[in-house]
Amino acid sequence: MSLPKVDKIWMDGALVDWDAAQVHVLTHALHYGSGVFEGIRCYETVDGPAVFRLTEHIQRLESSGAMLLMDMKYSVEDLVQAVKDTISVNKLASCYVRPMVFRGYGAMGLDPTPAPVNVIVAAWPWGTYLGEDALENGVAVGVSSWRQRGINATPPAIKASGQYLNSSLARVEANQNGYAEAILLNEDGKVCEGTGENIFIVKRGALYTPPVSDGILEGITRDSLMKIARDKGYEVTERSMVRTELYGADEMFMCGTAAEVVPIRSVDSREIGDMGPITRDLQETFFSMVEGKEPAYESWLERV
Repeated sequence: MSLPKVDKIWMDGALVDWDAAQVHVLTHALHYGSGVFEGIRCYETVDGPAVFRLTEHIQRLESSGAMLLMDMKYSVEDLVQAVKDTISVNKLASCYVRPMVFRGYGAMGLDPTPAPVNVIVAAWPWGTYLGEDALENGVAVGVSSWRQRGINATPPAIKASGQYLNSSLARVEANQNGYAEAILLNEDGKVCEGTGENIFIVKRGALYTPPVSDGILEGITRDSLMKIARDKGYEVTERSMVRTELYGADEMFMCGTAAEVVPIRSVDSREIGDMGPITRDLQETFFSMVEGKEPAYESWLERV
């Protein structure tokens, strides 16, 4: 995927030209993955651009940085405003937003603490991650031979750039095997998550999703859908799941900022089927909400 250029990127407190937003080849994060990031979406609404759960995303960014002993130098409020400024200056009605805090140029070695900390915010137009057709017709996924990172090795609570290497390995394997996406199991063989998405199954009218303790990223879209589902009267349970439960699901979907809400059509060539009624209900409410059409969830939208 080639990135569509926009005019400006926010970089350490200043809006700079897209092509001028560069770093040194000896930047620490380039060599050791010592960066944390967020993926955020801004949606077009009748009242102008609105960013979905922006403050919560920046709070998670701050938390990730703190766990890696990185002071991002700016307050949550500062970076919330930086996101809005970046969207505004680029005149984007809807977009994907990537804030990142990383160890920059000035020190080398496995101890990252001597390296300076840099902060950027970029935004660009980007459609749904797995494609528009996936939203309606679903995707075929495969369980990866790669296991998810261990919770006491590279903790999933830290949304760090280096941690996504195994997601990349799993995604490439899935694509080479003819699948749109992969599902990773954790070290104990329990269902974990997609390469960049959380997972839900539906069985006998109830929803199930793996718990944080099984090594998943505590997704903000996941949290939102659990809230929406419970508000609609669906039973939602966080519990460990084994691989074969995926094969026997009545419905199944992935969710995340980039992917949004995508039904899963098959797992390891076992058919789940077309998008089911509960998945469709949640997907329709989600998109209605991010477009500003659900007053009950208006507090999740931050206007630019």
